[in-house]
Amino acid sequence: MPKILIVDDDPCIRILLKQSLEELEDEGVELIITDNGESALDIIKREIPDVVFLDVMMPKMNGFDVCNAVKNDPAISNVFIVLLTVMSQKVDKLRGKAAGADIYITKPFNPDEVLDVTRKILGM
Repeated sequence: MPKILIVDDDPCIRILLKQSLEELEDEGVELIITDNGESALDIIKREIPDVVFLDVMMPKMNGFDVCNAVKNDPAISNVFIVLLTVMSQKVDKLRGKAAGADIYITKPFNPDEVLDVTRKILGM
């Protein structure tokens, strides 16, 4: 069963992402949700999700650090990471790429685009 992890400290964004992706649950995809980078890294190590939607500015551990930790751990480095953030400056995008992010999407995001991107990543 494919797994998607949603990581954002903003409850409204978590709800919007869940609503954007909930039709995939009907197709057998499991959605996992957390609100900080530290718990995200624990979940990624334990669950090894196929896709992680990862906010950057979060308590306990920021998204760049989570992404970097995942991409530098051979056991989980193949997890597909989508950084989803309000940080839209070129320097931020370069930092995301340096951390190993597979895709960088800025907020506000289009829910249909998120669903389409996820379907492509999962090959659905």
